[in-house]
Amino acid sequence: MKSQVEVQDPITDRILDEWLEEPAPFLSILHAIQDHYGYLPEPALRRVSQRMDIPISDLYGTVTFYHFFQLEPKAIPDIRVCENSACCLHDLDQLCEEVAGADLGIEHSGKIEKISCPGRCDVPVPLLIGEKFLHGAKPGAIGEAVEATMPLPPETGQQECLFQHIRDGVSDLKVALEKGAWKSPLLAASDPEKLISELKTSGLTGRGGAGFPTGVKWEVVRNENRGPKWIICNADESEVGCFKDRVLMAHTPHALLEGMTCAGLVTGAEVGIIYLRWEYPEILESLQAAIDEATAAGYLGEDACGSGRPFRILIRRGAGAYICGEETSLLNSLEGKHPFPREKPPFPTTHGLFQQPTIVNNVETFCAVPPIVEHGGQWFSDLGLGEQNGMRIFSVSGDIQRPGNYEVPVGTPLRQLLVEFAGGPLPGREIQGVTMAGVSGGLVGAEDLDVRLDPASLDGLGAMLGAGGIVVHDDTRCMIKAARESMHFLKEESCGKCFPCRIGTTRMTEILDELGSGQPVREGIMEEIEDLEEVLGETSACGLGLAAPYITRMLKKYWPDQIQQKLNGSTQASEGADDE
Repeated sequence: MKSQVEVQDPITDRILDEWLEEPAPFLSILHAIQDHYGYLPEPALRRVSQRMDIPISDLYGTVTFYHFFQLEPKAIPDIRVCENSACCLHDLDQLCEEVAGADLGIEHSGKIEKISCPGRCDVPVPLLIGEKFLHGAKPGAIGEAVEATMPLPPETGQQECLFQHIRDGVSDLKVALEKGAWKSPLLAASDPEKLISELKTSGLTGRGGAGFPTGVKWEVVRNENRGPKWIICNADESEVGCFKDRVLMAHTPHALLEGMTCAGLVTGAEVGIIYLRWEYPEILESLQAAIDEATAAGYLGEDACGSGRPFRILIRRGAGAYICGEETSLLNSLEGKHPFPREKPPFPTTHGLFQQPTIVNNVETFCAVPPIVEHGGQWFSDLGLGEQNGMRIFSVSGDIQRPGNYEVPVGTPLRQLLVEFAGGPLPGREIQGVTMAGVSGGLVGAEDLDVRLDPASLDGLGAMLGAGGIVVHDDTRCMIKAARESMHFLKEESCGKCFPCRIGTTRMTEILDELGSGQPVREGIMEEIEDLEEVLGETSACGLGLAAPYITRMLKKYWPDQIQQKLNGSTQASEGADDE
Protein backbone atom coordinates (compact mmCIF):
# COMPACT_ATOMS: atom_id res chain seq x y z
CA MET A 1 0.00 0.00 0.00
CA LYS A 2 1.06 3.57 -0.62
CA SER A 3 1.91 5.66 2.39
CA GLN A 4 -0.86 8.06 3.39
CA VAL A 5 1.63 10.45 4.97
CA GLU A 6 2.57 13.37 2.73
CA VAL A 7 6.35 13.36 2.34
CA GLN A 8 8.05 16.73 2.05
CA ASP A 9 11.08 16.74 -0.24
CA PRO A 10 11.51 19.99 -2.20
CA ILE A 11 14.50 18.74 -4.23
CA THR A 12 12.66 15.63 -5.39
CA ASP A 13 9.58 17.76 -6.11
CA ARG A 14 11.69 20.03 -8.29
CA ILE A 15 13.02 17.02 -10.19
CA LEU A 16 9.52 15.60 -10.57
CA ASP A 17 8.17 18.95 -11.79
CA GLU A 18 10.93 19.07 -14.38
CA TRP A 19 10.38 15.57 -15.72
CA LEU A 20 6.75 14.55 -15.25
CA GLU A 21 5.55 16.34 -18.38
CA GLU A 22 8.18 14.55 -20.48
CA PRO A 23 7.54 11.20 -22.21
CA ALA A 24 8.51 8.09 -20.22
CA PRO A 25 10.10 10.04 -17.35
CA PHE A 26 10.50 7.29 -14.72
CA LEU A 27 14.15 6.33 -15.23
CA SER A 28 15.25 9.92 -15.76
CA ILE A 29 13.64 10.96 -12.46
CA LEU A 30 15.48 8.24 -10.56
CA HIS A 31 18.78 9.09 -12.24
CA ALA A 32 18.35 12.79 -11.43
CA ILE A 33 17.66 12.01 -7.77
CA GLN A 34 20.67 9.69 -7.56
CA ASP A 35 22.88 12.22 -9.35
CA HIS A 36 21.93 14.82 -6.73
CA TYR A 37 22.18 12.74 -3.56
CA GLY A 38 24.61 10.07 -4.69
CA TYR A 39 21.95 7.45 -3.92
CA LEU A 40 18.16 7.12 -3.69
CA PRO A 41 17.04 8.25 -0.19
CA GLU A 42 13.88 6.73 1.26
CA PRO A 43 12.03 10.10 1.52
CA ALA A 44 12.74 10.74 -2.17
CA LEU A 45 11.40 7.34 -3.18
CA ARG A 46 8.30 7.88 -1.07
CA ARG A 47 7.72 11.21 -2.83
CA VAL A 48 8.13 9.51 -6.23
CA SER A 49 5.67 6.86 -5.08
CA GLN A 50 3.08 9.46 -4.11
CA ARG A 51 3.34 11.69 -7.15
CA MET A 52 3.68 8.91 -9.75
CA ASP A 53 0.98 6.78 -8.08
CA ILE A 54 3.27 3.76 -7.72
CA PRO A 55 2.86 1.61 -4.59
CA ILE A 56 6.01 2.00 -2.51
CA SER A 57 6.53 -1.77 -2.37
CA ASP A 58 6.39 -1.97 -6.16
CA LEU A 59 8.78 0.96 -6.47
CA TYR A 60 11.33 -0.64 -4.15
CA GLY A 61 10.99 -3.94 -5.99
CA THR A 62 11.69 -2.21 -9.29
CA VAL A 63 14.55 -0.01 -8.08
CA THR A 64 16.39 -2.89 -6.41
CA PHE A 65 16.12 -5.00 -9.55
CA TYR A 66 18.57 -2.74 -11.39
CA HIS A 67 22.30 -3.13 -10.77
CA PHE A 68 23.26 0.56 -10.66
CA PHE A 69 20.63 2.22 -8.48
CA GLN A 70 21.89 2.61 -4.89
CA LEU A 71 19.78 2.78 -1.74
CA GLU A 72 22.71 3.65 0.54
CA PRO A 73 25.27 6.47 0.24
CA LYS A 74 28.78 5.51 -0.81
CA ALA A 75 31.36 8.26 -0.43
CA ILE A 76 34.10 6.45 -2.35
CA PRO A 77 33.23 4.15 -5.24
CA ASP A 78 34.16 0.49 -5.40
CA ILE A 79 35.99 -1.07 -8.34
CA ARG A 80 33.72 -3.02 -10.64
CA VAL A 81 35.37 -5.71 -12.76
CA CYS A 82 33.77 -7.55 -15.70
CA GLU A 83 33.58 -11.31 -15.13
CA ASN A 84 32.18 -12.41 -18.51
CA SER A 85 33.11 -12.93 -22.13
CA ALA A 86 36.72 -12.21 -23.11
CA CYS A 87 37.46 -10.95 -19.60
CA CYS A 88 36.99 -14.30 -17.86
CA LEU A 89 39.71 -15.71 -20.11
CA HIS A 90 42.18 -13.75 -17.98
CA ASP A 91 43.15 -14.57 -14.40
CA LEU A 92 40.50 -12.44 -12.73
CA ASP A 93 41.36 -13.55 -9.21
CA GLN A 94 44.94 -12.32 -9.61
CA LEU A 95 43.71 -9.19 -11.38
CA CYS A 96 41.34 -8.35 -8.54
CA GLU A 97 44.10 -8.78 -5.96
CA GLU A 98 46.38 -6.42 -7.86
CA VAL A 99 43.67 -3.86 -8.63
CA ALA A 100 42.42 -3.59 -5.04
CA GLY A 101 45.56 -1.85 -3.83
CA ALA A 102 46.61 -0.14 -7.04
CA ASP A 103 46.83 3.60 -7.72
CA LEU A 104 44.55 3.85 -10.73
CA GLY A 105 44.42 7.63 -10.88
CA ILE A 106 40.80 7.56 -9.67
CA GLU A 107 39.90 7.45 -5.98
CA HIS A 108 38.37 4.10 -5.00
CA SER A 109 37.54 2.08 -1.89
CA GLY A 110 39.65 -0.93 -2.83
CA LYS A 111 36.58 -3.16 -2.66
CA ILE A 112 35.96 -5.32 -5.71
CA GLU A 113 32.56 -6.05 -7.23
CA LYS A 114 32.25 -8.33 -10.24
CA ILE A 115 29.70 -7.22 -12.82
CA SER A 116 28.23 -8.58 -16.03
CA CYS A 117 29.68 -7.70 -19.41
CA PRO A 118 29.73 -3.89 -19.94
CA GLY A 119 30.21 -4.18 -23.71
CA ARG A 120 33.98 -3.61 -23.90
CA CYS A 121 35.13 -7.09 -24.87
CA ASP A 122 37.61 -5.72 -27.42
CA VAL A 123 39.62 -3.96 -24.67
CA PRO A 124 39.71 -6.41 -21.75
CA VAL A 125 39.67 -6.16 -18.82
CA PRO A 126 37.56 -3.04 -18.19
CA LEU A 127 37.43 -1.52 -14.72
CA LEU A 128 34.50 0.67 -13.72
CA ILE A 129 35.07 3.17 -10.92
CA GLY A 130 32.04 5.35 -10.31
CA GLU A 131 31.08 6.21 -13.87
CA LYS A 132 34.60 6.15 -15.30
CA PHE A 133 36.01 3.20 -17.21
CA LEU A 134 39.60 2.08 -17.54
CA HIS A 135 40.40 -0.35 -20.33
CA GLY A 136 43.07 -2.97 -20.84
CA ALA A 137 43.77 -4.00 -17.23
CA LYS A 138 45.71 -7.27 -17.34
CA PRO A 139 47.13 -9.35 -14.49
CA GLY A 140 50.73 -8.28 -13.98
CA ALA A 141 50.23 -5.11 -16.02
CA ILE A 142 47.69 -3.02 -14.11
CA GLY A 143 49.66 0.12 -14.87
CA GLU A 144 48.87 -0.29 -18.57
CA ALA A 145 45.15 0.31 -18.02
CA VAL A 146 44.06 3.50 -19.76
CA GLU A 147 40.97 5.68 -19.67
CA ALA A 148 38.15 4.49 -21.88
CA THR A 149 38.88 4.57 -25.58
CA MET A 150 36.58 3.98 -28.53
CA PRO A 151 38.46 1.88 -31.13
CA LEU A 152 37.43 2.29 -34.74
CA PRO A 153 36.51 -0.96 -36.48
CA PRO A 154 39.41 -2.73 -38.21
CA GLU A 155 39.31 -2.57 -42.00
CA THR A 156 38.65 -5.74 -44.00
CA GLY A 157 39.48 -4.52 -47.50
CA GLN A 158 35.93 -5.39 -48.55
CA GLN A 159 33.01 -3.15 -49.43
CA GLU A 160 31.26 -1.79 -46.36
CA CYS A 161 27.80 -0.33 -45.80
CA LEU A 162 27.32 0.98 -42.26
CA PHE A 163 31.08 1.39 -41.83
CA GLN A 164 31.54 3.06 -45.22
CA HIS A 165 32.29 6.51 -43.76
CA ILE A 166 32.84 5.66 -40.10
CA ARG A 167 36.58 6.41 -40.23
CA ASP A 168 36.02 9.87 -41.77
CA GLY A 169 34.90 11.63 -38.59
CA VAL A 170 31.17 11.53 -39.32
CA SER A 171 30.30 11.92 -35.65
CA ASP A 172 30.46 15.63 -36.48
CA LEU A 173 27.34 16.89 -38.26
CA LYS A 174 29.26 18.97 -40.80
CA VAL A 175 31.36 16.01 -41.92
CA ALA A 176 28.31 13.73 -41.87
CA LEU A 177 26.48 16.12 -44.21
CA GLU A 178 29.46 16.17 -46.56
CA LYS A 179 29.17 12.37 -46.75
CA GLY A 180 25.46 12.53 -47.62
CA ALA A 181 23.76 12.32 -44.23
CA TRP A 182 20.18 13.39 -43.52
CA LYS A 183 18.82 12.86 -47.05
CA SER A 184 16.72 9.75 -46.47
CA PRO A 185 14.01 11.52 -44.37
CA LEU A 186 13.02 13.40 -47.53
CA LEU A 187 11.76 10.13 -49.02
CA ALA A 188 10.18 9.13 -45.71
CA ALA A 189 8.14 12.33 -45.71
CA SER A 190 7.26 12.49 -49.42
CA ASP A 191 6.70 8.82 -50.24
CA PRO A 192 6.56 6.61 -47.14
CA GLU A 193 5.19 3.67 -49.10
CA LYS A 194 8.24 3.80 -51.36
CA LEU A 195 10.58 3.73 -48.38
CA ILE A 196 8.77 0.73 -46.89
CA SER A 197 9.01 -1.00 -50.27
CA GLU A 198 12.76 -0.42 -50.39
CA LEU A 199 13.13 -1.88 -46.89
CA LYS A 200 11.20 -4.96 -47.91
CA THR A 201 13.30 -5.37 -51.05
CA SER A 202 16.49 -5.00 -49.04
CA GLY A 203 15.65 -7.97 -46.86
CA LEU A 204 16.77 -6.00 -43.80
CA THR A 205 15.82 -7.81 -40.63
CA GLY A 206 16.23 -6.77 -37.01
CA ARG A 207 19.89 -6.96 -36.00
CA GLY A 208 19.21 -7.30 -32.28
CA GLY A 209 18.69 -11.05 -32.46
CA ALA A 210 15.05 -11.73 -33.32
CA GLY A 211 15.48 -11.09 -37.05
CA PHE A 212 11.96 -9.81 -37.86
CA PRO A 213 11.63 -8.10 -41.30
CA THR A 214 12.04 -4.36 -40.75
CA GLY A 215 9.82 -3.22 -43.62
CA VAL A 216 6.94 -5.37 -42.42
CA LYS A 217 7.24 -4.02 -38.87
CA TRP A 218 7.23 -0.41 -40.05
CA GLU A 219 4.25 -1.05 -42.32
CA VAL A 220 2.17 -2.52 -39.49
CA VAL A 221 2.77 0.53 -37.32
CA ARG A 222 2.10 2.91 -40.22
CA ASN A 223 -1.26 1.23 -40.86
CA GLU A 224 -2.36 1.46 -37.23
CA ASN A 225 -5.03 4.11 -36.67
CA ARG A 226 -4.46 4.52 -32.94
CA GLY A 227 -1.94 6.90 -31.48
CA PRO A 228 0.26 8.37 -30.33
CA LYS A 229 2.87 6.15 -31.93
CA TRP A 230 6.41 5.66 -30.71
CA ILE A 231 9.83 4.92 -32.18
CA ILE A 232 12.10 3.12 -29.73
CA CYS A 233 15.77 2.39 -30.30
CA ASN A 234 16.94 -0.54 -28.23
CA ALA A 235 20.50 0.55 -27.35
CA ASP A 236 20.63 -1.67 -24.27
CA GLU A 237 23.36 -3.79 -25.86
CA SER A 238 23.81 -6.16 -22.94
CA GLU A 239 24.55 -9.48 -24.63
CA VAL A 240 27.92 -10.87 -23.59
CA GLY A 241 30.48 -10.40 -26.37
CA CYS A 242 28.45 -7.77 -28.26
CA PHE A 243 29.81 -4.24 -28.60
CA LYS A 244 28.84 -3.21 -32.14
CA ASP A 245 26.12 -0.71 -31.23
CA ARG A 246 28.61 1.15 -29.05
CA VAL A 247 30.95 1.81 -31.97
CA LEU A 248 28.07 2.92 -34.21
CA MET A 249 26.71 5.38 -31.65
CA ALA A 250 30.18 6.74 -30.96
CA HIS A 251 31.40 7.20 -34.50
CA THR A 252 28.30 7.58 -36.68
CA PRO A 253 25.49 8.83 -34.41
CA HIS A 254 23.73 10.79 -37.17
CA ALA A 255 23.03 7.55 -39.07
CA LEU A 256 21.11 6.32 -36.02
CA LEU A 257 19.20 9.59 -35.60
CA GLU A 258 18.46 9.70 -39.33
CA GLY A 259 17.13 6.13 -39.37
CA MET A 260 14.88 6.85 -36.38
CA THR A 261 13.60 10.02 -38.05
CA CYS A 262 12.71 8.01 -41.15
CA ALA A 263 10.68 5.66 -38.95
CA GLY A 264 8.91 8.59 -37.32
CA LEU A 265 7.99 10.27 -40.59
CA VAL A 266 6.88 6.99 -42.17
CA THR A 267 4.60 6.00 -39.30
CA GLY A 268 3.42 9.38 -38.00
CA ALA A 269 5.19 9.05 -34.66
CA GLU A 270 6.31 12.33 -33.13
CA VAL A 271 8.73 11.05 -30.49
CA GLY A 272 11.67 8.69 -30.65
CA ILE A 273 13.36 7.33 -27.53
CA ILE A 274 16.85 5.83 -27.34
CA TYR A 275 17.00 3.38 -24.45
CA LEU A 276 20.73 3.57 -23.70
CA ARG A 277 22.43 1.09 -21.41
CA TRP A 278 23.89 2.57 -18.23
CA GLU A 279 27.34 1.15 -18.95
CA TYR A 280 27.86 3.57 -21.85
CA PRO A 281 28.29 6.90 -19.99
CA GLU A 282 30.57 8.38 -22.66
CA ILE A 283 27.94 7.61 -25.31
CA LEU A 284 25.31 9.42 -23.26
CA GLU A 285 27.24 12.66 -23.60
CA SER A 286 28.27 12.37 -27.26
CA LEU A 287 24.86 11.14 -28.41
CA GLN A 288 23.10 14.02 -26.69
CA ALA A 289 25.51 16.40 -28.43
CA ALA A 290 24.57 14.87 -31.80
CA ILE A 291 20.85 15.23 -31.00
CA ASP A 292 21.39 18.88 -30.06
CA GLU A 293 23.32 19.47 -33.31
CA ALA A 294 20.58 17.89 -35.42
CA THR A 295 17.87 19.83 -33.59
CA ALA A 296 19.67 23.16 -34.04
CA ALA A 297 20.07 22.43 -37.75
CA GLY A 298 16.34 21.65 -38.16
CA TYR A 299 16.65 17.93 -38.83
CA LEU A 300 14.82 17.24 -35.57
CA GLY A 301 12.12 19.34 -33.94
CA GLU A 302 8.76 20.83 -34.87
CA ASP A 303 9.55 20.81 -38.59
CA ALA A 304 11.75 17.74 -38.86
CA CYS A 305 13.85 17.87 -42.04
CA GLY A 306 11.48 20.44 -43.50
CA SER A 307 8.65 17.90 -43.58
CA GLY A 308 6.15 20.13 -41.79
CA ARG A 309 5.81 17.41 -39.15
CA PRO A 310 7.33 17.17 -35.68
CA PHE A 311 9.79 14.52 -34.62
CA ARG A 312 12.16 14.70 -31.68
CA ILE A 313 14.51 12.16 -30.13
CA LEU A 314 15.09 11.68 -26.41
CA ILE A 315 17.53 9.52 -24.45
CA ARG A 316 16.38 7.42 -21.54
CA ARG A 317 19.22 5.79 -19.66
CA GLY A 318 18.86 2.27 -18.29
CA ALA A 319 20.23 1.23 -14.92
CA GLY A 320 21.88 -2.11 -15.57
CA ALA A 321 19.57 -5.06 -16.34
CA TYR A 322 20.27 -7.53 -19.15
CA ILE A 323 16.61 -8.44 -19.46
CA CYS A 324 15.84 -4.90 -20.66
CA GLY A 325 17.41 -5.87 -23.96
CA GLU A 326 14.24 -7.90 -24.51
CA GLU A 327 11.86 -5.47 -26.19
CA THR A 328 8.83 -5.88 -23.95
CA SER A 329 10.94 -5.73 -20.78
CA LEU A 330 12.42 -2.52 -22.16
CA LEU A 331 8.92 -1.10 -22.67
CA ASN A 332 7.92 -1.96 -19.11
CA SER A 333 11.12 -0.33 -17.87
CA LEU A 334 10.28 2.89 -19.71
CA GLU A 335 6.78 2.86 -18.25
CA GLY A 336 8.13 2.62 -14.69
CA LYS A 337 7.04 -0.96 -14.20
CA HIS A 338 9.12 -3.91 -13.09
CA PRO A 339 11.01 -4.94 -16.26
CA PHE A 340 9.49 -8.37 -16.67
CA PRO A 341 8.89 -9.58 -20.24
CA ARG A 342 5.31 -9.39 -21.44
CA GLU A 343 3.25 -12.17 -22.90
CA LYS A 344 3.08 -12.03 -26.70
CA PRO A 345 0.78 -11.52 -28.55
CA PRO A 346 -0.15 -8.70 -28.56
CA PHE A 347 3.08 -7.43 -30.08
CA PRO A 348 4.64 -3.98 -29.65
CA THR A 349 3.63 -3.00 -33.18
CA THR A 350 0.05 -2.72 -31.94
CA HIS A 351 0.43 -2.61 -28.14
CA GLY A 352 3.86 -1.25 -27.33
CA LEU A 353 4.82 1.70 -25.15
CA PHE A 354 1.81 2.66 -23.03
CA GLN A 355 -0.14 0.12 -25.14
CA GLN A 356 0.24 2.26 -28.25
CA PRO A 357 1.68 1.24 -31.68
CA THR A 358 5.45 1.13 -31.36
CA ILE A 359 8.47 0.33 -33.51
CA VAL A 360 11.33 -1.23 -31.54
CA ASN A 361 14.56 -1.72 -33.49
CA ASN A 362 18.16 -1.80 -32.39
CA VAL A 363 20.98 0.59 -33.30
CA GLU A 364 22.40 -1.39 -36.22
CA THR A 365 18.95 -1.77 -37.81
CA PHE A 366 18.21 1.96 -37.73
CA CYS A 367 21.72 2.78 -39.00
CA ALA A 368 21.15 0.56 -42.05
CA VAL A 369 18.14 2.58 -43.24
CA PRO A 370 19.95 5.66 -44.68
CA PRO A 371 22.28 3.68 -46.99
CA ILE A 372 19.35 1.52 -48.13
CA VAL A 373 17.40 4.65 -49.08
CA GLU A 374 20.48 6.16 -50.76
CA HIS A 375 21.44 3.15 -52.85
CA GLY A 376 18.19 1.19 -53.05
CA GLY A 377 16.90 -1.94 -51.42
CA GLN A 378 18.19 -4.21 -54.18
CA TRP A 379 21.72 -2.83 -53.74
CA PHE A 380 21.68 -3.75 -50.07
CA SER A 381 20.20 -7.17 -50.72
CA ASP A 382 22.87 -7.94 -53.31
CA LEU A 383 25.62 -7.30 -50.76
CA GLY A 384 24.79 -10.64 -49.14
CA LEU A 385 26.36 -13.88 -50.38
CA GLY A 386 24.25 -16.36 -52.30
CA GLU A 387 20.62 -16.08 -51.28
CA GLN A 388 21.44 -14.00 -48.19
CA ASN A 389 20.58 -10.31 -47.88
CA GLY A 390 22.85 -7.44 -46.94
CA MET A 391 25.67 -6.89 -44.49
CA ARG A 392 25.98 -7.55 -40.77
CA ILE A 393 28.33 -6.39 -38.05
CA PHE A 394 29.99 -9.07 -35.92
CA SER A 395 31.77 -8.38 -32.65
CA VAL A 396 34.82 -10.65 -32.30
CA SER A 397 36.74 -11.01 -29.04
CA GLY A 398 38.55 -13.53 -26.86
CA ASP A 399 41.56 -15.58 -28.00
CA ILE A 400 41.98 -13.70 -31.28
CA GLN A 401 44.72 -11.43 -32.62
CA ARG A 402 42.58 -8.51 -33.79
CA PRO A 403 39.44 -8.20 -31.66
CA GLY A 404 36.90 -5.68 -32.87
CA ASN A 405 33.79 -5.12 -34.97
CA TYR A 406 33.72 -6.41 -38.54
CA GLU A 407 31.11 -5.64 -41.18
CA VAL A 408 30.84 -8.55 -43.60
CA PRO A 409 28.23 -9.92 -46.03
CA VAL A 410 25.61 -12.17 -44.52
CA GLY A 411 26.68 -15.68 -45.46
CA THR A 412 30.41 -15.10 -44.93
CA PRO A 413 32.15 -18.25 -43.60
CA LEU A 414 32.93 -18.05 -39.90
CA ARG A 415 36.51 -19.18 -40.57
CA GLN A 416 37.09 -16.31 -43.02
CA LEU A 417 35.88 -13.79 -40.45
CA LEU A 418 38.09 -15.20 -37.70
CA VAL A 419 41.25 -16.01 -39.65
CA GLU A 420 41.40 -13.65 -42.64
CA PHE A 421 39.85 -10.55 -41.06
CA ALA A 422 40.42 -10.96 -37.30
CA GLY A 423 43.92 -12.44 -37.68
CA GLY A 424 43.27 -15.90 -36.30
CA PRO A 425 44.27 -17.25 -32.89
CA LEU A 426 47.34 -16.15 -30.99
CA PRO A 427 50.67 -17.58 -32.27
CA GLY A 428 51.07 -21.27 -31.55
CA ARG A 429 47.41 -21.76 -30.75
CA GLU A 430 44.40 -23.19 -32.55
CA ILE A 431 40.75 -22.27 -32.28
CA GLN A 432 38.90 -24.85 -30.20
CA GLY A 433 35.48 -23.26 -30.37
CA VAL A 434 33.48 -20.04 -30.22
CA THR A 435 30.38 -18.84 -28.44
CA MET A 436 27.68 -17.54 -30.78
CA ALA A 437 25.21 -14.68 -30.36
CA GLY A 438 27.34 -13.54 -27.45
CA VAL A 439 26.56 -16.54 -25.28
CA SER A 440 22.87 -17.01 -26.08
CA GLY A 441 23.46 -18.86 -29.35
CA GLY A 442 25.41 -21.77 -27.95
CA LEU A 443 28.85 -22.88 -29.09
CA VAL A 444 30.43 -23.96 -32.37
CA GLY A 445 33.42 -26.32 -32.42
CA ALA A 446 36.55 -26.18 -34.59
CA GLU A 447 35.25 -28.80 -37.04
CA ASP A 448 32.40 -26.49 -38.08
CA LEU A 449 34.26 -23.19 -38.48
CA ASP A 450 33.40 -23.23 -42.19
CA VAL A 451 29.73 -22.67 -41.34
CA ARG A 452 28.28 -19.61 -43.03
CA LEU A 453 27.15 -16.71 -40.89
CA ASP A 454 23.47 -16.70 -41.66
CA PRO A 455 20.53 -17.79 -39.50
CA ALA A 456 19.65 -20.94 -41.43
CA SER A 457 23.20 -22.31 -41.52
CA LEU A 458 23.70 -21.85 -37.80
CA ASP A 459 20.25 -23.22 -37.05
CA GLY A 460 21.35 -26.32 -38.95
CA LEU A 461 24.17 -26.82 -36.47
CA GLY A 462 21.89 -26.29 -33.49
CA ALA A 463 23.35 -22.83 -32.76
CA MET A 464 21.98 -19.33 -33.32
CA LEU A 465 23.24 -16.17 -35.07
CA GLY A 466 21.50 -13.76 -32.68
CA ALA A 467 23.04 -10.32 -32.19
CA GLY A 468 26.37 -11.24 -33.76
CA GLY A 469 28.72 -11.56 -30.79
CA ILE A 470 31.51 -14.13 -31.20
CA VAL A 471 33.91 -15.01 -28.37
CA VAL A 472 36.85 -17.20 -29.41
CA HIS A 473 38.34 -19.93 -27.18
CA ASP A 474 41.69 -21.46 -28.15
CA ASP A 475 43.01 -24.94 -27.44
CA THR A 476 44.22 -24.04 -23.95
CA ARG A 477 40.67 -23.57 -22.65
CA CYS A 478 38.34 -25.95 -20.86
CA MET A 479 35.05 -25.79 -22.75
CA ILE A 480 33.11 -27.07 -19.75
CA LYS A 481 34.31 -23.96 -17.95
CA ALA A 482 33.37 -21.83 -20.97
CA ALA A 483 29.87 -23.30 -20.91
CA ARG A 484 29.68 -22.74 -17.16
CA GLU A 485 30.60 -19.04 -17.52
CA SER A 486 27.89 -18.61 -20.18
CA MET A 487 25.26 -20.33 -18.04
CA HIS A 488 26.34 -18.36 -14.96
CA PHE A 489 25.69 -15.14 -16.86
CA LEU A 490 22.17 -16.24 -17.77
CA LYS A 491 21.55 -17.29 -14.17
CA GLU A 492 22.68 -13.93 -12.83
CA GLU A 493 20.62 -11.98 -15.34
CA SER A 494 17.41 -14.02 -15.20
CA CYS A 495 14.60 -11.66 -14.26
CA GLY A 496 12.98 -14.35 -12.11
CA LYS A 497 9.50 -14.00 -13.58
CA CYS A 498 9.18 -17.63 -14.65
CA PHE A 499 10.48 -20.42 -12.47
CA PRO A 500 11.73 -22.65 -15.34
CA CYS A 501 14.34 -20.00 -16.16
CA ARG A 502 14.98 -18.82 -12.60
CA ILE A 503 15.51 -22.32 -11.23
CA GLY A 504 16.68 -24.01 -14.42
CA THR A 505 19.64 -21.73 -15.14
CA THR A 506 20.68 -21.94 -11.50
CA ARG A 507 20.56 -25.73 -11.53
CA MET A 508 22.41 -25.87 -14.87
CA THR A 509 25.18 -23.68 -13.44
CA GLU A 510 25.46 -25.94 -10.39
CA ILE A 511 25.72 -29.02 -12.61
CA LEU A 512 28.45 -27.45 -14.76
CA ASP A 513 30.25 -26.46 -11.56
CA GLU A 514 30.02 -30.06 -10.45
CA LEU A 515 31.37 -31.35 -13.77
CA GLY A 516 34.30 -28.98 -13.64
CA SER A 517 35.13 -29.42 -9.97
CA GLY A 518 37.37 -32.48 -10.25
CA GLN A 519 35.28 -34.14 -7.53
CA PRO A 520 33.07 -37.23 -7.95
CA VAL A 521 29.95 -36.58 -10.02
CA ARG A 522 26.57 -38.07 -9.17
CA GLU A 523 25.04 -40.77 -11.36
CA GLY A 524 22.34 -39.53 -13.71
CA ILE A 525 23.81 -36.05 -14.10
CA MET A 526 23.63 -36.14 -17.91
CA GLU A 527 19.99 -37.20 -17.79
CA GLU A 528 19.29 -34.27 -15.48
CA ILE A 529 20.86 -31.91 -18.01
CA GLU A 530 18.59 -33.30 -20.73
CA ASP A 531 15.50 -32.87 -18.55
CA LEU A 532 16.44 -29.25 -17.79
CA GLU A 533 17.10 -28.53 -21.47
CA GLU A 534 13.60 -29.73 -22.35
CA VAL A 535 11.88 -27.75 -19.60
CA LEU A 536 13.82 -24.53 -20.31
CA GLY A 537 13.28 -24.79 -24.05
CA GLU A 538 9.57 -25.52 -23.81
CA THR A 539 8.34 -23.35 -20.95
CA SER A 540 10.56 -20.26 -20.48
CA ALA A 541 8.79 -16.94 -20.86
CA CYS A 542 11.42 -15.17 -22.98
CA GLY A 543 14.59 -15.64 -24.98
CA LEU A 544 16.91 -15.78 -21.97
CA GLY A 545 15.57 -19.09 -20.71
CA LEU A 546 15.04 -20.38 -24.23
CA ALA A 547 18.74 -19.75 -24.98
CA ALA A 548 20.12 -21.75 -22.05
CA PRO A 549 19.74 -25.20 -23.68
CA TYR A 550 21.87 -24.10 -26.65
CA ILE A 551 24.88 -23.95 -24.34
CA THR A 552 24.75 -27.47 -22.93
CA ARG A 553 23.52 -29.11 -26.12
CA MET A 554 26.44 -27.71 -28.10
CA LEU A 555 28.87 -28.59 -25.31
CA LYS A 556 27.73 -32.22 -25.53
CA LYS A 557 27.87 -32.15 -29.34
CA TYR A 558 31.40 -30.82 -29.76
CA TRP A 559 33.24 -31.77 -26.58
CA PRO A 560 31.87 -35.13 -25.39
CA ASP A 561 35.44 -36.23 -24.68
CA GLN A 562 35.92 -33.45 -22.13
CA ILE A 563 32.65 -34.43 -20.45
CA GLN A 564 33.48 -38.13 -20.52
CA GLN A 565 36.89 -37.44 -19.04
CA LYS A 566 35.20 -35.77 -16.08
CA LEU A 567 32.72 -38.63 -15.74
CA ASN A 568 35.49 -41.24 -15.97
CA GLY A 569 37.49 -39.42 -13.36
CA SER A 570 34.50 -39.48 -11.07
CA THR A 571 34.00 -43.21 -11.67
CA GLN A 572 37.64 -43.94 -10.91
CA ALA A 573 37.51 -41.87 -7.73
CA SER A 574 34.39 -43.74 -6.65
CA GLU A 575 35.98 -47.13 -7.34
CA GLY A 576 39.06 -46.10 -5.37
CA ALA A 577 36.86 -45.24 -2.42
CA ASP A 578 35.12 -48.63 -2.65
CA ASP A 579 38.47 -50.44 -2.66
CA GLU A 580 39.40 -48.75 0.59
